[in-house]
Amino acid sequence: MNIKGYAITKPSCILVHSQLPSHTFCKSHVVTTCFARVTHGQNIRMCFMPRVMYSAAGRSMSRSVDYTASKRNTNTTSTSSLYSRPSLLEMKKQKMENRAKVYEFLRGIGILPGELDGLELPVTVDVMRERVDFLHELGLTIQDINSYPLVLGCSVKKNMIPVLDYLGKIGVRKSVLADFLRRYPQVLHASVVVDLQPVVKYLQGMDIKPADIPRVLERYPEVLGFKLEGTMSTSVAYLVGIGVGRREIGSILTRYPEILGMRVARFIKPFVDYLEGLGIPRLAVARLIEKRPHILGFGLDERVKTNIKLLLEYEVREGSLGSVIAQHPDIIGVDLKPKLSRQRYFLASIVDLGPKDFGRMIEKMPEVISLNAGAISNRVDFLMDCGFSMQQIKKMVVGCPQLLALRIDIMKLSFDYFKAHMHNRPLDDLVSFPAFFTYGLESTIRPRHEMVAKKGFECSLAWLLNCSDEKFEDRMSYESIDPEEMEPERTFDMNSFMGMRSDDSPSDYDDDDDDDDDDEF
Repeated sequence: MNIKGYAITKPSCILVHSQLPSHTFCKSHVVTTCFARVTHGQNIRMCFMPRVMYSAAGRSMSRSVDYTASKRNTNTTSTSSLYSRPSLLEMKKQKMENRAKVYEFLRGIGILPGELDGLELPVTVDVMRERVDFLHELGLTIQDINSYPLVLGCSVKKNMIPVLDYLGKIGVRKSVLADFLRRYPQVLHASVVVDLQPVVKYLQGMDIKPADIPRVLERYPEVLGFKLEGTMSTSVAYLVGIGVGRREIGSILTRYPEILGMRVARFIKPFVDYLEGLGIPRLAVARLIEKRPHILGFGLDERVKTNIKLLLEYEVREGSLGSVIAQHPDIIGVDLKPKLSRQRYFLASIVDLGPKDFGRMIEKMPEVISLNAGAISNRVDFLMDCGFSMQQIKKMVVGCPQLLALRIDIMKLSFDYFKAHMHNRPLDDLVSFPAFFTYGLESTIRPRHEMVAKKGFECSLAWLLNCSDEKFEDRMSYESIDPEEMEPERTFDMNSFMGMRSDDSPSDYDDDDDDDDDDEF
């Protein structure tokens, strides 16, 4: 192989030619040619260009290959041959077409999709149909879905099933699930770990028994959407601050969990302040809340103030309003006007009761407004059978309205004992002290009467009965009776009420539904 060199006037490149034997056909050799490129800034760059030498039948050909250009051409060719992704405009158009199909399906079954704009929805009708069918299986109707159409944005597997599984695990009954979801469908958007479990732990921390947690949630499912550091904690703190026992909080929240959603400044504090203004001490208000926590749900302006005004119109004295509410808290929350009107008319027709007499009866026993006519008639008939005149009966029921609610068989036992063993006493003694019928025969009337008879004392029924056991034992040590030593007429004692705890209030779930027809004590 002879190597020939050629001198080039330009020093920028050197060419090397390789001669091959004549018998070699179409064999190529790659020779790298090096040249220097001088740029405008006089910087020297070394470039290499492969050159292919061909020899065919003694004739040589050469072709330089520019790999960069070749690569660029190859990329251009491959791009046109491979799958090309749709443009953003095409994707948006396809998405709009899919949503239109979903909307058409929803309209076809009666669901209005207007509020769903901007909400991420399934891309196919089949997935949306699956969601609607699942909600139907839970007991929700098309009307329910239209009330909260955003529920269609919840995935069955990712949202609904985990939430429902958790609710069932803690004891929420399947039979009330439909009503639960109607009241608070937003629960289907919730995260079990982030949203639901912390609320359940908070309720347990408020001394609500684990067995009562599902009943609390069933009664007030909205509590699952509250923030722990918000209204829930402030309402409980305020109640404790006015004197509600810390140990009573669990029972209160179990019976009326709606307190957790009440803002202190807007609902609870104005209510407490108003009752204080009626003469009920703050500690007594705390006891009322312990006994009847649902009174906090009575609308102050639309119900409570209206009922107070009605009581005044029906001759209840302003100074007695506090004791009336303390005795019967529900009187400020019921639809009072028809009750007052109906009861006053009936009592006036049966015992010739006047407006002021009716007011005195309410002061002594506010529950009289809820007694049914049949119960009242039966008691009046019994007193007439005992020999009392209508005028005497009127005086008796005004002085002791409880006569209209006592069990007749118990009243009969007491009256029979009065006739058989207190035969020296006239009926007027019972007219003067009708509360005789409210004392237990075996626990109070019989033993005290026998002790007085043994001592040879002659006393009024009020002196005999209207005192504590300790006071009566002290009287039995007297040599004679002081006629002036009389206990005042029994009235509601606000001081003793403030010292009373609601230990007998139910700790388990209780609907607190009072029966207006319950006419016996």
